[in-house]
Amino acid sequence: MKLKYSLLFALLGSFIFVKAQERTKDLEFYLNQAKISSPLLKDLENQSKAAGIDSLIAEATSKPQVTGTSSGLYAPIIKGYGYDEVLSNGQSLDALLNVNYDLLNKKRINNQLLSIKLQSDSIGYAAKISALDLNRSIADQYITAFASQEQVNFNREVLVLFRKEEELLKTLTRSNIYKQSEYLTFLVTLKQQELALNQAELQFKNDLATLNYLSGITDIASVQLNEPKLKSERLFIEKSFFGQKFELDSLRNENQKTAISLNYKPKLGLYANGGYSSSLVLQPYKNFGTSVGFTFSVPIYDGHQKKMQYNKLSLASATINNYRNFFSRQQQQQLNLISQQITQTDVLFVKINEQIRFSKGLIEVDAKLIHTGDLRVADFIIAINNYMSAQNLLRQSTINRLKLINQYNYWNR
Repeated sequence: MKLKYSLLFALLGSFIFVKAQERTKDLEFYLNQAKISSPLLKDLENQSKAAGIDSLIAEATSKPQVTGTSSGLYAPIIKGYGYDEVLSNGQSLDALLNVNYDLLNKKRINNQLLSIKLQSDSIGYAAKISALDLNRSIADQYITAFASQEQVNFNREVLVLFRKEEELLKTLTRSNIYKQSEYLTFLVTLKQQELALNQAELQFKNDLATLNYLSGITDIASVQLNEPKLKSERLFIEKSFFGQKFELDSLRNENQKTAISLNYKPKLGLYANGGYSSSLVLQPYKNFGTSVGFTFSVPIYDGHQKKMQYNKLSLASATINNYRNFFSRQQQQQLNLISQQITQTDVLFVKINEQIRFSKGLIEVDAKLIHTGDLRVADFIIAINNYMSAQNLLRQSTINRLKLINQYNYWNR
């Protein structure tokens, strides 16, 4: 029997532990859920696959193209009225197999394949930057929700302290050690703290709901958020991730320039066909045959359109360089500013922790004096408020630092 109850309690304990684990979520969980739920990332993934199919189509066009054609005609002449038989032959029947092959198309196909590859690279870059933006927004909202959760926990701890002292103060007031007005003042402060806790709980629910919304999570159950582990990656960037966009734009510009140049190259094609073609007038059973030929073309004059198209591409190239240089300066300024803010925040922590230590020590001393009736209740409330202010400043500074690190890591790519 004891063994039976032991197993039962063990299973119950395991169930409670698993449920507790399910209610605890970390930043990585929300980042993964957001990526899974994002329709934009799925769209870009499908676009990348489609670009791969475009490459196969382009390669297929470089091979000989075979088509089958058939046509029939009958133009009757009734009482001398009808089409001129010299033109219409009266009737005809064709059934041909045609083969066409462009001899000088290899460079054009290679340039087209390069264009598709650049398009695929652009889609890949768009997917990466979209994932990066998504990670930044999710991390920022996670930090906000975590801050709200910490505010709830702190307000709850302070409320426990208030309620503990309220019981003692009630007893001392009944013993005429403290005045009724002092007890009521303390009670009003306690009620305010209860309202502050309720407000903090509501804010946490709203921030958590926003986090779930951004991550594509429909579960509305309350969870416990783990502290986000973010570290600033202060590395020297030799080649910026964001600079890839301008590189791709430049490569596409060169690809278009090559395409224009190829359009002004000679074109040579071969064709052949075989089958049946007859007017059905003279020995139609002998009208089976074949034919071969070629086509050749070379541009001579088009009003200097080639030069004008090159000029447009030169302007586009200059625009790309202007945007690249401007963004490079802006990125470096952004990194320097955020780095400076992180350093200043780190310096602030020393002073805040010192203030918390003094405030906490004052509360401990005041709590002992309250027990003996040697301290005014108003002074005790002031000490608690000072402690709460210092803790709130520490928490806010911590959250600001996490958000700054999140921003820094985003731009430091």
